[in-house]
Amino acid sequence: MASSDENPGAMPPGDGSVPPGKPMTVGQHIIDKGAQMMQSLKPIKKMSQHVCTFAIYSHDMTRQIHTHHYVTRLNQDFLQCAVYDSDDSTARLIGVEYIISERILDALPPDEQKLWHSHGYEITSGLWMNPRVPEMIEKPELKDLARTYGKFWCTWQVDRGDRLPLGAPALMMSPQGVNMGMIKAELVEKRDLKHNISSDELRKTRIDIPVPEATSPYPDYWMQTGKGFAIDIQNTEMKSRTPFP
Repeated sequence: MASSDENPGAMPPGDGSVPPGKPMTVGQHIIDKGAQMMQSLKPIKKMSQHVCTFAIYSHDMTRQIHTHHYVTRLNQDFLQCAVYDSDDSTARLIGVEYIISERILDALPPDEQKLWHSHGYEITSGLWMNPRVPEMIEKPELKDLARTYGKFWCTWQVDRGDRLPLGAPALMMSPQGVNMGMIKAELVEKRDLKHNISSDELRKTRIDIPVPEATSPYPDYWMQTGKGFAIDIQNTEMKSRTPFP
């Protein structure tokens, strides 16, 4: 069993899914408010989109989660996302996803490409959506994103009840229109109800978005092999000298 699939054991004492810890003091609230006023927080302010979608654990595709991605675009070919478990003010930061264009993917070695997943089905099926953004505004961006690939590491497995980010990170895969890649209907219905949308209606409006033929056989590797990836943590000798110049 890989480390990313191990049960973390007993949780720290506490109530429900809230991380253990004492409530913030008045002084801490004041410090945070003051810091917000004086500091630039430039990386956070560059987050320009909120995407709501779903993800599947690579090592256990029976586990599927509803995710909220807050996206920063660094250039035409590269985006980075902070991933949360909700869009509430108390949302937990559960991982990070990097999104690259097909052009960048094709330049990567095969073993690296195996860690990435395609976004075409996720978008054309209506699973990927931007809350409160009209579809007609969103659609030009979706046509570009349908040709992109993501690498998503989940660092906090909240779906199994973890109240802290425990254990090894887990690699996540994207929804697909086949067997284990299909998102459970109850998850989609719950998401649609929360955001007052219909994934089926979104799918109909996106029927003209082309999903390109894959230029590489390595992304979505599980679809060709039936095998996923999991991280294993091992003890290792510490290097006394850096291998980099």
